[in-house]
Order: sequence, then structure tokens, then C-alpha cells
Amino acid sequence: MFDGLLPGLVGEYETEVVMENSAQHLGCGSGSVFATTEMIRLMERAAVRAVDHLLPEGYRTVGIGVDVRHLAATPLGLTVRARAELLEVNGRKLTFRVEASDEMEKVGEGIHQRAIIDLAKFKERAEAKSSRQ
Repeated sequence: MFDGLLPGLVGEYETEVVMENSAQHLGCGSGSVFATTEMIRLMERAAVRAVDHLLPEGYRTVGIGVDVRHLAATPLGLTVRARAELLEVNGRKLTFRVEASDEMEKVGEGIHQRAIIDLAKFKERAEAKSSRQ
């Protein structure tokens, strides 16, 4: 069903570092530098770009694991580009090598895992959970 998903697929995503995605603005640090949470989001978006367009109608991926290191700060005004390479497909579980770099150096690296979901079943489970409150 997911035959098009093969190791080696790559996705990229980039953003400019602005005050709204800085550690200071998000309350997760004191610097006007790219926040770790935003770097992880960029890495996830790169992984989505690598594979989601190859899935059948009604299927997408969701993040299930992140193991990354933020290696260097990126100040306001620079661009950060994330790259995700699919390393392994194990049923519905996908494992990616992720990296992030600015114009000067690598700023992050690690592993990200995603799961392929059936959107209708996912929505149904979430709604059932919501109705139990």
C-alpha cells in the first residue's frame, strides 16, 4: 500500500529567523536566536515534505518521536534550512535522519520518527476521546 516510500527520499523546509520564532519570544530561553522548538518543527516539516505527497488519498503522517541535538545558535535575520532523509520503513513507522543548517554551519541533527495514519480513523479516535470529557 505504501510502495513509493523507500529509503533515500529527501524533503527540505526553510525559514528566516525572526522575533516570532526566537527563544526569547516563545519563552524557552533568553536569546534572540532560533528556538529549539522551532528547529524541531522545521525538521518535522521537512520529513512531511519527503513522504506525505506519496501516500494514498486519506493517509498522512504524524510525528511519534524526536531525538535531536541543537548544536549552535542562529541569530535573527539568518535562514535555517532543515533536511530530512528517510532511513527506514517498518510497516507504518518511518525513521528519518534530520539536520538543520544556517548559512554558516550545521545547527542541529538527530532522528525523527513518523507514523502513517488513516485520517478518518484518527479523527474518529480523537472525537471519541473528546466526547469522554
